[in-house]
Amino acid sequence: MKFQETSASAKKSKHFPLTPFRIIRGVICLTVLLTTALIFLIYFVPVAALLLRFFSTLYSRKVVALLFGLWLGLWPFLFEKVNETNVIFSGDHVPQMERVLLIANHRTEVDWMYLWNLALRKGCLGHIKYLLKKSLMRLPVFGWGFYVLEFIPLERDWIVDEPVIRQTLSTFTDPQDPLWLTVFPEGTDYSEQKCKRSQEFASQNGLPVLKNVLLPKTKGFYACLEILRSSMDAVYDVTIAYKNQCPTFLDNAFGVDPSEVHIHVRRIPLEIIPASEKEASKWLMETFQFKDQLLSDFIANGHFPNEGTEQELSTAKCLANLLIVVVITGIFICFAFYSSIWGKIYVGFSCIYIASAAYFNFRPYPIFGSVNERLTKNLTMKSQ
Repeated sequence: MKFQETSASAKKSKHFPLTPFRIIRGVICLTVLLTTALIFLIYFVPVAALLLRFFSTLYSRKVVALLFGLWLGLWPFLFEKVNETNVIFSGDHVPQMERVLLIANHRTEVDWMYLWNLALRKGCLGHIKYLLKKSLMRLPVFGWGFYVLEFIPLERDWIVDEPVIRQTLSTFTDPQDPLWLTVFPEGTDYSEQKCKRSQEFASQNGLPVLKNVLLPKTKGFYACLEILRSSMDAVYDVTIAYKNQCPTFLDNAFGVDPSEVHIHVRRIPLEIIPASEKEASKWLMETFQFKDQLLSDFIANGHFPNEGTEQELSTAKCLANLLIVVVITGIFICFAFYSSIWGKIYVGFSCIYIASAAYFNFRPYPIFGSVNERLTKNLTMKSQ
Protein backbone atom coordinates (compact mmCIF):
# COMPACT_ATOMS: atom_id res chain seq x y z
CA MET A 1 0.00 0.00 0.00
CA LYS A 2 1.31 3.46 -0.91
CA PHE A 3 0.21 6.99 -0.13
CA GLN A 4 -1.04 8.73 -3.27
CA GLU A 5 -1.63 12.30 -4.29
CA THR A 6 -5.37 12.97 -4.64
CA SER A 7 -4.81 15.00 -7.85
CA ALA A 8 -2.66 12.45 -9.68
CA SER A 9 -3.89 10.36 -12.57
CA ALA A 10 -2.74 7.26 -10.71
CA LYS A 11 -5.16 8.08 -7.91
CA LYS A 12 -7.01 5.11 -6.52
CA SER A 13 -10.76 4.93 -6.88
CA LYS A 14 -12.86 6.10 -3.97
CA HIS A 15 -13.81 3.62 -1.26
CA PHE A 16 -17.50 4.20 -2.07
CA PRO A 17 -18.77 5.39 -5.47
CA LEU A 18 -20.26 8.87 -5.65
CA THR A 19 -23.87 7.86 -6.24
CA PRO A 20 -26.87 10.23 -6.43
CA PHE A 21 -27.90 8.96 -3.00
CA ARG A 22 -24.54 9.97 -1.51
CA ILE A 23 -24.69 13.38 -3.18
CA ILE A 24 -28.18 14.05 -1.76
CA ARG A 25 -27.19 12.74 1.68
CA GLY A 26 -24.01 14.86 1.64
CA VAL A 27 -25.94 18.01 0.72
CA ILE A 28 -28.42 17.33 3.55
CA CYS A 29 -25.58 16.77 6.04
CA LEU A 30 -23.79 19.98 5.00
CA THR A 31 -27.05 21.92 5.17
CA VAL A 32 -27.70 20.66 8.70
CA LEU A 33 -24.13 21.44 9.79
CA LEU A 34 -24.16 24.95 8.34
CA THR A 35 -27.65 25.80 9.57
CA THR A 36 -27.03 24.59 13.12
CA ALA A 37 -23.65 26.36 13.19
CA LEU A 38 -25.17 29.65 12.05
CA ILE A 39 -28.01 29.51 14.60
CA PHE A 40 -25.64 28.63 17.46
CA LEU A 41 -23.31 31.46 16.47
CA ILE A 42 -26.01 34.09 16.08
CA TYR A 43 -27.88 33.37 19.29
CA PHE A 44 -25.18 32.21 21.70
CA VAL A 45 -22.06 34.23 20.85
CA PRO A 46 -23.28 37.63 22.14
CA VAL A 47 -24.10 36.09 25.53
CA ALA A 48 -21.40 33.42 25.92
CA ALA A 49 -18.42 34.96 24.14
CA LEU A 50 -19.14 38.69 24.63
CA LEU A 51 -21.29 39.53 27.66
CA LEU A 52 -20.07 36.72 29.92
CA ARG A 53 -16.46 37.38 28.96
CA PHE A 54 -16.66 40.85 30.51
CA PHE A 55 -17.02 39.07 33.85
CA SER A 56 -14.85 35.98 33.47
CA THR A 57 -12.75 34.56 30.66
CA LEU A 58 -12.72 31.15 32.35
CA TYR A 59 -16.50 30.80 32.64
CA SER A 60 -17.05 32.29 29.19
CA ARG A 61 -14.82 29.57 27.77
CA LYS A 62 -16.62 26.86 29.72
CA VAL A 63 -20.00 27.95 28.34
CA VAL A 64 -18.64 28.26 24.78
CA ALA A 65 -17.04 24.82 25.09
CA LEU A 66 -20.32 23.29 26.30
CA LEU A 67 -22.50 24.84 23.60
CA PHE A 68 -20.18 24.53 20.63
CA GLY A 69 -18.89 21.16 21.81
CA LEU A 70 -22.43 19.93 21.13
CA TRP A 71 -22.16 21.20 17.55
CA LEU A 72 -18.65 19.82 17.01
CA GLY A 73 -19.96 16.43 18.12
CA LEU A 74 -21.94 16.25 14.87
CA TRP A 75 -18.72 15.73 12.89
CA PRO A 76 -17.51 12.49 14.54
CA PHE A 77 -21.11 11.25 14.18
CA LEU A 78 -20.95 12.05 10.44
CA PHE A 79 -17.58 10.36 10.00
CA GLU A 80 -18.05 7.22 12.06
CA LYS A 81 -21.80 6.52 11.97
CA VAL A 82 -23.15 8.10 8.79
CA ASN A 83 -20.12 7.60 6.51
CA GLU A 84 -19.12 4.36 8.27
CA THR A 85 -15.45 5.34 8.34
CA ASN A 86 -13.53 3.05 10.66
CA VAL A 87 -11.45 5.22 13.02
CA ILE A 88 -8.79 3.02 14.64
CA PHE A 89 -6.79 4.28 17.62
CA SER A 90 -3.47 2.80 18.70
CA GLY A 91 -0.49 3.50 20.92
CA ASP A 92 -1.09 4.85 24.42
CA HIS A 93 -4.49 5.05 26.11
CA VAL A 94 -4.62 8.68 27.29
CA PRO A 95 -6.59 9.89 30.33
CA GLN A 96 -9.73 12.01 30.31
CA MET A 97 -9.70 15.82 30.59
CA GLU A 98 -5.97 16.54 30.54
CA ARG A 99 -4.44 19.88 29.54
CA VAL A 100 -2.16 19.00 26.65
CA LEU A 101 -0.11 20.27 23.74
CA LEU A 102 -0.87 18.01 20.80
CA ILE A 103 1.54 17.72 17.84
CA ALA A 104 0.42 15.92 14.68
CA ASN A 105 1.56 15.22 11.15
CA HIS A 106 -0.41 16.88 8.37
CA ARG A 107 -1.33 14.44 5.58
CA THR A 108 -4.29 16.30 4.09
CA GLU A 109 -6.71 19.21 4.53
CA VAL A 110 -8.98 17.30 6.93
CA ASP A 111 -6.49 15.82 9.43
CA TRP A 112 -7.51 18.34 12.06
CA MET A 113 -11.15 17.31 11.83
CA TYR A 114 -10.38 13.70 12.75
CA LEU A 115 -8.73 14.89 15.97
CA TRP A 116 -12.28 15.77 17.05
CA ASN A 117 -12.97 12.03 17.17
CA LEU A 118 -10.26 11.63 19.81
CA ALA A 119 -11.18 14.80 21.71
CA LEU A 120 -14.83 13.69 21.93
CA ARG A 121 -13.80 10.44 23.58
CA LYS A 122 -11.73 12.38 26.13
CA GLY A 123 -14.37 14.94 27.06
CA CYS A 124 -12.35 17.81 25.55
CA LEU A 125 -14.13 18.45 22.27
CA GLY A 126 -15.12 22.03 23.09
CA HIS A 127 -11.65 22.82 24.43
CA ILE A 128 -9.56 21.91 21.37
CA LYS A 129 -7.69 24.81 19.71
CA TYR A 130 -5.61 24.98 16.55
CA LEU A 131 -2.92 27.19 15.10
CA LEU A 132 -4.22 27.83 11.57
CA LYS A 133 -3.86 30.11 8.53
CA LYS A 134 -5.33 33.56 9.15
CA SER A 135 -7.18 33.46 5.83
CA LEU A 136 -9.42 30.67 7.17
CA MET A 137 -10.74 33.03 9.83
CA ARG A 138 -12.38 35.05 7.06
CA LEU A 139 -14.55 32.20 5.82
CA PRO A 140 -18.29 32.84 6.38
CA VAL A 141 -19.80 30.78 9.20
CA PHE A 142 -16.80 28.43 9.58
CA GLY A 143 -14.42 31.35 10.16
CA TRP A 144 -16.83 32.74 12.74
CA GLY A 145 -16.77 29.39 14.50
CA PHE A 146 -12.95 29.32 14.46
CA TYR A 147 -12.98 32.75 16.10
CA VAL A 148 -15.46 31.80 18.82
CA LEU A 149 -13.50 28.63 19.63
CA GLU A 150 -10.36 30.80 19.89
CA PHE A 151 -8.27 29.22 17.18
CA ILE A 152 -5.00 31.13 16.75
CA PRO A 153 -4.63 32.80 13.31
CA LEU A 154 -1.14 32.85 11.74
CA GLU A 155 0.38 34.72 8.79
CA ARG A 156 3.18 32.10 8.43
CA ASP A 157 5.68 34.88 9.13
CA TRP A 158 7.41 34.31 12.47
CA ILE A 159 8.06 38.02 13.09
CA VAL A 160 4.32 38.67 12.81
CA ASP A 161 3.13 35.41 14.37
CA GLU A 162 5.31 35.24 17.50
CA PRO A 163 3.61 38.14 19.39
CA VAL A 164 0.18 36.80 18.40
CA ILE A 165 0.99 33.32 19.75
CA ARG A 166 2.51 34.65 22.97
CA GLN A 167 -0.27 37.16 23.65
CA THR A 168 -3.03 34.62 22.99
CA LEU A 169 -1.47 31.76 24.93
CA SER A 170 -0.79 34.02 27.90
CA THR A 171 -4.56 33.90 28.49
CA PHE A 172 -4.49 30.08 28.61
CA THR A 173 -2.06 29.57 31.49
CA ASP A 174 -4.73 28.87 34.14
CA PRO A 175 -4.50 25.14 35.04
CA GLN A 176 -8.26 25.18 35.74
CA ASP A 177 -8.96 26.15 32.12
CA PRO A 178 -9.22 22.93 30.01
CA LEU A 179 -7.11 23.02 26.87
CA TRP A 180 -6.10 20.84 23.91
CA LEU A 181 -3.76 23.05 21.90
CA THR A 182 -3.03 21.44 18.54
CA VAL A 183 0.04 22.25 16.45
CA PHE A 184 0.97 20.90 13.01
CA PRO A 185 4.74 21.58 13.04
CA GLU A 186 5.13 20.85 9.30
CA GLY A 187 3.24 24.09 8.68
CA THR A 188 1.38 22.75 5.63
CA ASP A 189 -0.16 19.54 4.39
CA TYR A 190 2.01 16.85 2.81
CA SER A 191 2.56 16.42 -0.93
CA GLU A 192 5.25 14.70 -2.98
CA GLN A 193 6.49 18.02 -4.32
CA LYS A 194 6.74 19.56 -0.85
CA CYS A 195 8.46 16.41 0.39
CA LYS A 196 11.14 16.68 -2.31
CA ARG A 197 11.81 20.31 -1.38
CA SER A 198 11.98 19.33 2.28
CA GLN A 199 14.42 16.51 1.52
CA GLU A 200 16.65 18.82 -0.53
CA PHE A 201 16.73 21.34 2.31
CA ALA A 202 17.52 18.57 4.82
CA SER A 203 20.40 17.24 2.68
CA GLN A 204 21.90 20.71 2.29
CA ASN A 205 21.70 21.46 6.01
CA GLY A 206 22.69 18.15 7.57
CA LEU A 207 19.17 17.35 8.81
CA PRO A 208 17.31 14.01 8.71
CA VAL A 209 15.90 13.16 5.26
CA LEU A 210 12.27 12.14 5.82
CA LYS A 211 10.00 10.26 3.39
CA ASN A 212 6.48 10.43 4.85
CA VAL A 213 6.51 13.75 6.68
CA LEU A 214 8.03 17.19 6.11
CA LEU A 215 10.71 18.71 8.32
CA PRO A 216 9.01 20.31 11.34
CA LYS A 217 9.24 24.03 12.04
CA THR A 218 10.41 24.31 15.64
CA LYS A 219 9.88 27.94 16.68
CA GLY A 220 6.09 27.79 17.02
CA PHE A 221 6.23 24.48 18.87
CA TYR A 222 8.80 25.80 21.33
CA ALA A 223 6.88 29.03 21.97
CA CYS A 224 3.75 27.03 22.84
CA LEU A 225 5.75 24.66 25.03
CA GLU A 226 7.55 27.47 26.84
CA ILE A 227 4.39 29.42 27.67
CA LEU A 228 2.22 26.48 28.72
CA ARG A 229 4.73 24.04 30.22
CA SER A 230 3.96 24.90 33.86
CA SER A 231 0.19 24.44 33.38
CA MET A 232 0.10 21.36 31.11
CA ASP A 233 -0.20 17.69 31.98
CA ALA A 234 1.51 16.18 28.93
CA VAL A 235 2.32 16.37 25.23
CA TYR A 236 0.46 14.06 22.84
CA ASP A 237 2.40 12.97 19.77
CA VAL A 238 -0.28 12.00 17.22
CA THR A 239 0.42 10.29 13.90
CA ILE A 240 -2.40 10.03 11.35
CA ALA A 241 -2.57 7.67 8.35
CA TYR A 242 -5.31 6.70 5.88
CA LYS A 243 -6.19 3.49 4.10
CA ASN A 244 -6.79 3.74 0.36
CA GLN A 245 -5.92 7.44 -0.07
CA CYS A 246 -5.94 10.79 1.69
CA PRO A 247 -9.47 12.26 1.75
CA THR A 248 -10.60 15.76 0.88
CA PHE A 249 -13.30 17.76 2.65
CA LEU A 250 -15.86 16.79 -0.01
CA ASP A 251 -14.87 13.13 0.34
CA ASN A 252 -15.87 13.44 3.99
CA ALA A 253 -19.07 15.33 3.21
CA PHE A 254 -20.30 12.77 0.66
CA GLY A 255 -18.92 9.73 2.47
CA VAL A 256 -16.87 8.31 -0.40
CA ASP A 257 -13.54 8.22 1.48
CA PRO A 258 -11.66 7.27 3.62
CA SER A 259 -12.42 3.67 4.49
CA GLU A 260 -10.15 3.75 7.55
CA VAL A 261 -8.41 6.45 9.57
CA HIS A 262 -5.58 5.26 11.79
CA ILE A 263 -4.57 7.51 14.71
CA HIS A 264 -1.53 6.58 16.78
CA VAL A 265 -1.07 8.44 20.08
CA ARG A 266 1.98 8.67 22.31
CA ARG A 267 1.54 10.38 25.67
CA ILE A 268 4.80 12.10 26.57
CA PRO A 269 5.42 13.41 30.12
CA LEU A 270 6.69 16.99 30.13
CA GLU A 271 9.82 16.15 32.11
CA ILE A 272 11.10 14.12 29.14
CA ILE A 273 11.07 17.18 26.85
CA PRO A 274 14.12 19.46 27.29
CA ALA A 275 13.58 23.00 28.56
CA SER A 276 16.08 24.79 26.31
CA GLU A 277 15.01 25.83 22.82
CA LYS A 278 17.94 24.10 21.13
CA GLU A 279 17.37 20.78 22.88
CA ALA A 280 13.56 20.98 22.52
CA SER A 281 14.00 21.59 18.77
CA LYS A 282 16.27 18.56 18.57
CA TRP A 283 13.64 16.51 20.46
CA LEU A 284 10.95 17.60 17.96
CA MET A 285 13.15 16.61 15.04
CA GLU A 286 13.72 13.17 16.59
CA THR A 287 9.96 12.87 17.16
CA PHE A 288 9.33 13.44 13.45
CA GLN A 289 11.95 10.85 12.58
CA PHE A 290 9.93 8.46 14.75
CA LYS A 291 6.74 9.49 12.92
CA ASP A 292 8.44 8.90 9.59
CA GLN A 293 9.42 5.36 10.58
CA LEU A 294 5.98 4.73 12.06
CA LEU A 295 4.37 5.70 8.74
CA SER A 296 6.82 3.52 6.80
CA ASP A 297 5.81 0.59 9.01
CA PHE A 298 2.15 1.47 8.43
CA ILE A 299 2.68 1.39 4.66
CA ALA A 300 4.31 -2.03 4.96
CA ASN A 301 1.92 -3.57 7.49
CA GLY A 302 -1.38 -1.71 7.00
CA HIS A 303 -1.72 -0.76 10.66
CA PHE A 304 0.01 0.89 13.63
CA PRO A 305 1.20 -1.16 16.64
CA ASN A 306 -1.00 -1.67 19.71
CA GLU A 307 -4.40 -1.07 18.12
CA GLY A 308 -7.72 -0.85 19.92
CA THR A 309 -6.88 1.69 22.64
CA GLU A 310 -10.24 3.51 22.35
CA GLN A 311 -13.81 2.23 22.23
CA GLU A 312 -16.32 2.93 19.49
CA LEU A 313 -18.59 5.93 19.83
CA SER A 314 -22.01 5.23 21.30
CA THR A 315 -24.66 5.50 18.58
CA ALA A 316 -27.29 6.38 21.19
CA LYS A 317 -25.21 9.25 22.57
CA CYS A 318 -24.46 10.53 19.07
CA LEU A 319 -28.17 10.51 18.18
CA ALA A 320 -29.06 12.23 21.47
CA ASN A 321 -26.47 14.93 20.73
CA LEU A 322 -27.89 15.38 17.21
CA LEU A 323 -31.42 15.64 18.60
CA ILE A 324 -30.40 18.32 21.13
CA VAL A 325 -28.64 20.39 18.47
CA VAL A 326 -31.54 20.10 15.99
CA VAL A 327 -34.19 20.94 18.62
CA ILE A 328 -32.25 24.01 19.81
CA THR A 329 -31.80 25.09 16.20
CA GLY A 330 -35.51 24.61 15.43
CA ILE A 331 -36.56 26.67 18.47
CA PHE A 332 -34.35 29.60 17.51
CA ILE A 333 -35.34 29.46 13.83
CA CYS A 334 -38.97 29.82 14.93
CA PHE A 335 -37.94 32.65 17.23
CA ALA A 336 -36.19 34.40 14.35
CA PHE A 337 -39.36 34.34 12.21
CA TYR A 338 -41.89 35.21 14.92
CA SER A 339 -39.89 37.50 17.23
CA SER A 340 -40.53 41.18 17.66
CA ILE A 341 -38.41 43.91 16.13
CA TRP A 342 -36.03 43.61 19.08
CA GLY A 343 -35.37 39.98 18.29
CA LYS A 344 -34.48 40.91 14.72
CA ILE A 345 -32.22 43.71 15.97
CA TYR A 346 -30.44 41.16 18.18
CA VAL A 347 -29.86 38.91 15.16
CA GLY A 348 -28.51 41.82 13.10
CA PHE A 349 -26.24 43.00 15.90
CA SER A 350 -24.95 39.45 16.43
CA CYS A 351 -24.07 38.97 12.75
CA ILE A 352 -22.27 42.31 12.56
CA TYR A 353 -20.36 41.67 15.79
CA ILE A 354 -19.23 38.14 14.90
CA ALA A 355 -18.17 39.06 11.36
CA SER A 356 -16.17 42.11 12.45
CA ALA A 357 -14.69 40.48 15.58
CA ALA A 358 -13.57 37.45 13.58
CA TYR A 359 -12.07 39.62 10.85
CA PHE A 360 -10.09 41.81 13.26
CA ASN A 361 -9.56 39.03 15.87
CA PHE A 362 -11.00 41.23 18.62
CA ARG A 363 -11.80 39.76 22.04
CA PRO A 364 -13.34 41.66 24.96
CA TYR A 365 -11.29 42.07 28.12
CA PRO A 366 -12.85 40.77 31.38
CA ILE A 367 -13.24 44.20 32.98
CA PHE A 368 -15.55 43.27 35.85
CA GLY A 369 -13.63 40.12 36.65
CA SER A 370 -10.39 42.11 36.84
CA VAL A 371 -11.99 44.69 39.15
CA ASN A 372 -13.22 41.94 41.49
CA GLU A 373 -9.82 40.30 41.41
CA ARG A 374 -8.08 43.55 42.37
CA LEU A 375 -10.56 44.18 45.17
CA THR A 376 -9.98 40.68 46.52
CA LYS A 377 -6.21 41.22 46.45
CA ASN A 378 -6.53 44.57 48.24
CA LEU A 379 -8.73 43.08 50.95
CA THR A 380 -6.31 40.21 51.41
CA MET A 381 -3.36 42.59 51.76
CA LYS A 382 -5.23 44.76 54.29
CA SER A 383 -6.19 41.73 56.38
CA GLN A 384 -2.53 40.74 56.53
